[in-house]
Amino acid sequence: MAAVQFSPTLPPSLAEAERQSSIGPSSSIGQTGLLLSGGGARAAYQVGVLAAIAELRRARGLQHGPNPFPVLAGTSAGAINVAALACHADAFDSAVRRMLHVWGHMHTEQIYKADSLSVLRSGARWLTLLSLGWALARWSRMRPRSLLDNAPLKTLMNSGLMPFERIPQLIDSGHLHALAITASSYSSGQHITFFQTREALSPWVRDQRKAVQTLLTADHLLASSALPFIFPAMPLPMDGHLEHFGDGSMRQTAPLAPAIHLGACKLLVVGAGRRHEPVSSQPQVDASYPTLAQVAGHALSSIFLDTLAVDIERAERINHTLSLISPAERIHSRLRPIEVLAITPSERIDDIATRHIDKLPLPVRTLLATLGVRSGTGNPMRDGALASYLLFEQGYTRELIALGRKDALARSEELCAFLGWPQECNKC
Repeated sequence: MAAVQFSPTLPPSLAEAERQSSIGPSSSIGQTGLLLSGGGARAAYQVGVLAAIAELRRARGLQHGPNPFPVLAGTSAGAINVAALACHADAFDSAVRRMLHVWGHMHTEQIYKADSLSVLRSGARWLTLLSLGWALARWSRMRPRSLLDNAPLKTLMNSGLMPFERIPQLIDSGHLHALAITASSYSSGQHITFFQTREALSPWVRDQRKAVQTLLTADHLLASSALPFIFPAMPLPMDGHLEHFGDGSMRQTAPLAPAIHLGACKLLVVGAGRRHEPVSSQPQVDASYPTLAQVAGHALSSIFLDTLAVDIERAERINHTLSLISPAERIHSRLRPIEVLAITPSERIDDIATRHIDKLPLPVRTLLATLGVRSGTGNPMRDGALASYLLFEQGYTRELIALGRKDALARSEELCAFLGWPQECNKC
């Protein structure tokens, strides 16, 4: 995720982040950052990657060392994962074990209401208004706010799972340098990165996106992870008034920028979808008209997966361009390369989700069936895409965790070199 604009023809997002990274003190430059993208239940994959990193760390006798990722940035479900790390930045292995337990014992009811009455109150009413909204819209009480009610997630966050009050202490003690959480404002159309660090930084401002330095709370996570249409928007104070925010992956044109702004010169990126998506394993393309679920799944994949892959490719191109410039010229230009290592699933998550649809609670399956999602069909393009974001069930999340661990361990040499760890483990 390198950043820097070398010529006017290059996309500016990373270049802007490069320049702005110089606003912090010199001690902030040179940090290693971790960026976790969004993706709903797909974010279980990220926990598997973190588990492999913790395993590699222990094998090299480094488990009592400092937090390997002093700069943490996340969006949507990825924001929840980085916040869990940030709140326990003084105990990386313990934080990862806690995340493994939560994601490995996941049930839908912990994230959103899945009983028949709740689904009828939100989802069924929402679908009804799609067809009768012209007649019912005059009664505001008839307007549901989302397809599903994620009140259980708010309860889970407020139960002490993520003690945000620890973050200032962890920053002051040097265990954490910065935490950034990104959300998208429905009220203003702005893409906002909320960040917390010790130094008072001048927030960066770009076209339709800006940063706000603040004390982060669980409400920022709820805002960042509010899947469009699926979960309700979250009100947050902005400049003396309230604005309603949704998932931070929406309109996120430069997902790598926050970590770079906050001083990261090396950035590990863990995505929730393949960078180079292969053709589905489905033997024949479905020629029938796409269902609402298929369209929704395609739209969510565009929001969560595409911009990250584009920004990584842009960073790689800019890094290559910078390598052609002499060090003296780079010093005068105040530009610097950013070392980027991206780990993304080696298998199609849509395919995995298709195998687990029948594990969703019956009311949720019934609701999704009205959108065209069917279990047992083996059609990941039609049925697995939307379900892959909502399958907060342990069979699915455990399979993603195992995949993440496998993918990370397969790249253990790259990871150790990236983190500056010895290639050989102490116990070998």
